[in-house]
Amino acid sequence: MRNILLLLALLLTSAANAQQKREFRGAWIQCVNGQFQGMGTKKMQETLRYQLDELQKDGVNAIIFQVRPECDALYPSKLEPWSRFLTGQQGKAPSPYWDPLQWMIDQCHARGMELHAWINPYRAKTKGTMALASSHVAVQHPERCFDYDGLKILNPGIPENRDFICLVAKDIVSRYDIDGIHMDDYFYPYPAPGQVIPDEAQHRLYSNGIADRGDWRRYNVNLFIKQFYETVHETKPWVKVGISPFGIYRNKKNAAIGSNTNGLQNYDDLYADVLLWINNGWLDYCVPQIYWEIGNRAADYDTLIRWWNQYAAGRPLFIGEDIERTVKHADPSHPQQNQQPAKQRLHQQMRNVKGTVLWYAKAAVDNTGNYATQLRQNYWRYPALQPEMPFLDKKAPGKPRKVKPVWTQDGYVLFWTAPKGKQWGDVATKYVVYCFAKGEKLNINDPSKIVTITSNTFYKLPYKQGHQAYTYVVTALDRMQNESKVAKKKVKL
Repeated sequence: MRNILLLLALLLTSAANAQQKREFRGAWIQCVNGQFQGMGTKKMQETLRYQLDELQKDGVNAIIFQVRPECDALYPSKLEPWSRFLTGQQGKAPSPYWDPLQWMIDQCHARGMELHAWINPYRAKTKGTMALASSHVAVQHPERCFDYDGLKILNPGIPENRDFICLVAKDIVSRYDIDGIHMDDYFYPYPAPGQVIPDEAQHRLYSNGIADRGDWRRYNVNLFIKQFYETVHETKPWVKVGISPFGIYRNKKNAAIGSNTNGLQNYDDLYADVLLWINNGWLDYCVPQIYWEIGNRAADYDTLIRWWNQYAAGRPLFIGEDIERTVKHADPSHPQQNQQPAKQRLHQQMRNVKGTVLWYAKAAVDNTGNYATQLRQNYWRYPALQPEMPFLDKKAPGKPRKVKPVWTQDGYVLFWTAPKGKQWGDVATKYVVYCFAKGEKLNINDPSKIVTITSNTFYKLPYKQGHQAYTYVVTALDRMQNESKVAKKKVKL
């Protein structure tokens, strides 16, 4: 029995050591699939509240929430109409009235999660949308859009469209306390058989001397990405800009640094030069959508995670994971189990992979294939801070002051005072509380010792008989989660 307990303790210690103290653990909550359409305010809030509660239990520390699927809005906007994916009719306000983006910010922050507002930059109409509101950009300025395979697309070759999307981003960033703004892989449209992008007239007007149409399209998107990044950081320098490209940059048969794959390509087919953006610092994190399974003939997961780890390390790299496909397929090396353990091992082996984003949140909430159970019990068992971004801010705030345990009507509570700070990079916004038993080394790099990450300046102590001695350590975090030096206090519980 003793040997079994010892083995269990070793396994738990090993799991704790395998976990990173800093890791982006995101989940995409999309609206474009219609999961909230016409649901009504109360029901949608109940649904989202339940999803967030479950994701919090899974260890998720960031939500990427879709707020602009087709030049519309899941928030009150003077620039774009209310989304049909919220109310069922584009331009119709929700009733009872509410602001889903602000509500999600409040709910996520209350749970210690970041909220990243997810927009689709160029898509103006999805295939299922039959009617556009009179205030919609495609109605107001049809000359700035083109039709393609049932979609309407803001033409990336027209400068006014870049300005308009950046104006929308500036509006969101200036009005809302979001932690990040995020776009996915809808740049130029996915190629469709028999379809041609009608941009010859724009190429004649705005070619800037670039004769090749593919190079010119990439040039247009590059201009937009740079302008978007600068717009966001000029508005609020701490708001992270994230991009989630398609999982293949280029195939090796087409480029020397391409991956050993055979699929759609960002560079050649979507005109998205993701590596240029990373290397020029035009984004703050990158989430390639590596949705395939290990062993896929056209796009092997193992091949792709290694490729991105090697070539995309210029900015924090997170991996977009498809939950359903992961649990559907068996691990080629261990056919009796699904691919979640194997993919987690690959994450741990890749030194430049700093996190994961789950596609999609509801699959985790539904615990498809026991994926969420494994997160809770193993991979994301302990809390994690966000990865550092020293290119935005690397100075830590001062340490918490006046750490003191106090008896109150609610019990024994550890209080502290915020450190002094004036600039956005110096002000403490959250705190990490660690607990160490008597004689235990104070190692704040061990995530298993974190008892809470909180925006409060107090923590209720788990008092029992008052006989056991512990040391509590409190550190301060700024907006970029730079961590202060420690403040500690010994207590008996």
